Amino acid sequence: MSMKEFTTEYLEQIRQIIASGDSQLASQELEHLHPADIAELYQNLDLSEAEFLYKLLDEETAADVLMELDEDDRLKLLEGMPSEEIARQIEHLDSDDAVDVIQQLDEEDRDEILSHIDDVEQAGDIIDLLKYDEDTAGGLMGTEMVVVNENMSMPECVKEMRQQAEEMDEIYYVYVVDNDYKLKGIFPLKKMITHPSVSKIKHVMETDPVSVKADTPIDEVVLDFEKYDLVAMPVVDSIGRLLGRITVDDVMDQVRESSERDYQLASGISSDVDADDSILAQAKARIPWLLIGIASGILASIILGGFEDQLSAVTTLALFIPIIAGTGGNVGVQASAIVVQGLANGSLDIKEFSSQLAKEVVIGLLNATILSGVILIYNLLVYPECLAVTLSVSASLFCVVMFGSILGTVVPLTFEKIHINPALATGPFIQISNDIMGLVIYVFVAKFFLSIFA
Repeated sequence: MSMKEFTTEYLEQIRQIIASGDSQLASQELEHLHPADIAELYQNLDLSEAEFLYKLLDEETAADVLMELDEDDRLKLLEGMPSEEIARQIEHLDSDDAVDVIQQLDEEDRDEILSHIDDVEQAGDIIDLLKYDEDTAGGLMGTEMVVVNENMSMPECVKEMRQQAEEMDEIYYVYVVDNDYKLKGIFPLKKMITHPSVSKIKHVMETDPVSVKADTPIDEVVLDFEKYDLVAMPVVDSIGRLLGRITVDDVMDQVRESSERDYQLASGISSDVDADDSILAQAKARIPWLLIGIASGILASIILGGFEDQLSAVTTLALFIPIIAGTGGNVGVQASAIVVQGLANGSLDIKEFSSQLAKEVVIGLLNATILSGVILIYNLLVYPECLAVTLSVSASLFCVVMFGSILGTVVPLTFEKIHINPALATGPFIQISNDIMGLVIYVFVAKFFLSIFA
């Protein structure tokens, strides 16, 4: 199967085939498409058109297509399917993928679908996996894996591997356990060739494999995959018994979803939306921070209203309001972006709160000195007669940069500590906070210098 590009002409051709009700011709069009391409095709069609094509797929392909769809499109398709059909397709999915599908449904629908799954063992695995928080390693793992006992001989091991492998699409590692099912090591397939006559597997297995506990947050799992260059990782319980495995494709999906959420939070979008979501859904996601922005603007006007007499007397002060507010916001966003990036890639730990704050204070001092120095020179050249304005702007800018640097560091670290997504700190939260405080600082500093030079 090759990648397919869906032109306007091709999509119109597919719609005409669907409108004619020609199932045979439609099946021929789908026959050579990859499940990911079929999923992309569905996203360009109406729901009724997608349902027509979906019913033409064999159960295994339909299950693969189901997993390639984004969550909203998948849910729309599931809502139009009977429980028995959903159950038949779930039987073709790995346990972790099956859980992803089941989790989208209501509790009542879940129970009904599980009751229609013929494979009792698979249904039991799904029920067990549903107990784990979806944001932990347990919620991401699957139970399909090849497991052998450490006391097996090579012929016994090979026989066992063959039996278990028949039910799997991909094999990344062979996991070795003891009689209590505790993870003892990993058996590389290369050892089958290089040590064909070994007495027991435990003599040639790789001991102390990198593993993760079921309650480990997904963010930590992602960092471990990156750190150790893994394609799969075993998941164990609190006493080391093997529960399942997480594969790199699951991790990559999680990284993509997490990046999308963080980007939207940083942009002031309060919930997860896509470009093809409804107008109402997109507006609802955007409006909260826009309303907060309006409220902050009103607050800023109130602050400046209390400074009306000074602004009327020295109108030059008003010219620098955008610089003060804008610079403070930019500095805060820069500082918070560095912290959020460090927390995300593991280069910064929450335990380093004080050291990171001290480092940012030094950076803030350097930036504040340079920026306030530049604006001081500019004002001395352009407004030499307004010494009060010159000193007010320079001193305010220095204070605002320092405040933005400290706030941009403290807020994301605090959010991380209280388990709020720190990405929220890189967007409107920091921008608005610094705008307001920048104006407050400017007003009081200007009043101080104006009173001196009056």
